[in-house]
Amino acid sequence: MSLSACTSVSPAELEARLRLHRLPELGPARFKKLLEAFGSASKAISAPASAWRALGLPLACAQARRSSEIRDGASHALAWLERPGQHLLMWDQPDYPALLAQISDAPPLLFAAGDPGILEKPQLAMVGSRRASRPGMDTAAAFSRTLAGAGFVITSGLALGIDAAAHQAALDVGGQTVGVLGTGLENFYPQRNRRLADAMIASGSAVLSEFPLDAGPSPSNFPRRNRIISGLSLGVLVVEASVASGSLITARLAAEQGREVYAIPGSIHHPGAKGCHQLIRDGAVLVETIEHILEALRGWQRLPLSTETPTETHPLLILLHAAPHTSEALAVTSGWALSKVLAALTELEMDGRAVCESGRWFARVN
Repeated sequence: MSLSACTSVSPAELEARLRLHRLPELGPARFKKLLEAFGSASKAISAPASAWRALGLPLACAQARRSSEIRDGASHALAWLERPGQHLLMWDQPDYPALLAQISDAPPLLFAAGDPGILEKPQLAMVGSRRASRPGMDTAAAFSRTLAGAGFVITSGLALGIDAAAHQAALDVGGQTVGVLGTGLENFYPQRNRRLADAMIASGSAVLSEFPLDAGPSPSNFPRRNRIISGLSLGVLVVEASVASGSLITARLAAEQGREVYAIPGSIHHPGAKGCHQLIRDGAVLVETIEHILEALRGWQRLPLSTETPTETHPLLILLHAAPHTSEALAVTSGWALSKVLAALTELEMDGRAVCESGRWFARVN
């Protein structure tokens, strides 16, 4: 069974969480409130409606939790998880993405198709206009190829335009890329990028969604999707965007989450450059070359990872030889920033000196 991150949760608890997840008007905050109040999703499901109302939850939630539609949806999700390469990540489990867990409204459940292990690697988000110019598409592809080749996972929203160009370019150089949907994984949108998503999954990349598998493309879903794109990433690069673009929402969320924001400038006569210019005026890093991004990611180029630092003395490897760690635990133990730990682990993995398995890092013994 491909029930990633579900091994420490009983089948009854897993089914209960999937039922809660489908309830109307039950977002991340209310989901977590229920688990904290009752101790588990199973107890929350069986609690009297009066207890739900006492928590300030909508009547619709309490009434719907035992409906056949909610039960059937949870059963379908359990069947989906039985198939290879299909996973569920839960916010209180060890292989939930460490950076995403830091945001205030982290999704309690994430459906993932492909390899969720790549979510522990350093990610950079690339976003921009759905109706991008040809130069904008070329720029996105060029940056994505170089960044993916440097070991970054390229994260975006699988939309038309800049998103698709970034995903495809990462695949073209054998890199890894993450697509975050604003629909359920079984109700893919936009359909024009379905083949791209399938190629990502087949190549060892991943496609994610916090929404129930059959959720459609509601307009309110996409700002929620954007917070996941930025929350997973060390930084967000906006390639081309108008002032009304959803990409600026992603950039704003990234700034609120403490992530780096980068923007590529363009012609003052091009409407698609005005959003990037606005971001730069608001404090985003003006980007003309890859080095501008690497410099802003503090520590990436200054880590002691060259041949001058013997393997056995690398501080992270010393910790990993003692015991396996998650990347978040390594950050706490070493005192390094998580972004620095993730960058170092990527280098160690590329050098064959460390490996990530089931969300934990191990030192490789040669």
